[in-house]
Amino acid sequence: MMITIRRYLAREIYGATLFVFVAFLALFAFFDLIHELGDLGKGNYRLQHALLYVLLSVPSHVYELFPIAVLIGTLYALAHLAANSEYTVMRGSGLSPAQAALTLGRIGIVFLVLTYAVGEFLSPVSERTAQELKLRATSTVIAQEFRSGFWVKDERRFVNVREVLPDTTLLGIRIYEFDGDYRLVSISSAERGEYAKEGLWRMHKVVRTQFSGDGSSVQHLDQIAWPSVLTPEILSVLFVTPERMSAWNLYQYTQHLSENRQRTERYEIAMWKKLVYPFAVLVMMALALPFAYIHTRSGSVGAKVFSGIMLGIFFHMLNSLFSHLGLLQNWSPPLSALLPSMVFLAAATLMMWWTERR
Repeated sequence: MMITIRRYLAREIYGATLFVFVAFLALFAFFDLIHELGDLGKGNYRLQHALLYVLLSVPSHVYELFPIAVLIGTLYALAHLAANSEYTVMRGSGLSPAQAALTLGRIGIVFLVLTYAVGEFLSPVSERTAQELKLRATSTVIAQEFRSGFWVKDERRFVNVREVLPDTTLLGIRIYEFDGDYRLVSISSAERGEYAKEGLWRMHKVVRTQFSGDGSSVQHLDQIAWPSVLTPEILSVLFVTPERMSAWNLYQYTQHLSENRQRTERYEIAMWKKLVYPFAVLVMMALALPFAYIHTRSGSVGAKVFSGIMLGIFFHMLNSLFSHLGLLQNWSPPLSALLPSMVFLAAATLMMWWTERR
């Protein structure tokens, strides 16, 4: 009996969630296309580029919308079953609240795995490809806050890069190298740098000035190999916001910043959010469960779905809010990532207790 109920619930929830996804993605794609139309004509950016950019942006929207779509889909399915008295029959067949929660948890494992897969493997790649496509088509480069370009600390070297192209080719490179006592040892400048292999960059048209106790010397080199911990994955932070990077890339970048004694809080919070976010779909399903126990006369299916939409929007806002609060208040990154889901799980538990007490 329980297997039959689980299969029936799974079919209803998967179908409703898929419908919500299609509606949301169509809406977001339309808004994205309207936004991209304003950039048509910049460089070689044409309608086909805008359409491809919008298509490549879909996985990022899928990842961001997963908890909200699952909440609305589950809530609609359960409210529809309750309105038709089907859920009452299930309860009469022995489906207790604990069994219902466990059944939803099993159904939600599929959503959890899909959320993790999209967020870790598909979304970062598609987002970076979309940004590269647009940058190439508009003939632009990545601008930094500093007029001198992009700065990064690499062990005892400070590296200044004037421009970073979409394929991570570096233009206008200056490397300032210091010894253990922070005395300037050399200044190297190169017209162009290309990533050759792991831990190694190929620099072209290099001018190196070395300093010593006896004075300075200048070398002109057509090409040199430059060992560095910088990788295209680390530089991908220039193309993709931390929230849309993979957890692995965020971990690598935080390690790089930590080794160079730089602030890591923003990227640590983003990394922990990546690890915690897939479990939010289970919290959303738990939040939808109490609505199945509210009698239809207390609110129609439409009113319950509207409540689900408002709760989903509130969760999305709360998730962003706690990330910024954690950064401003120096909260622990795991705590900043976990708090929104913990708040909603507590709300789901309280609502379930209230419906059972009625």
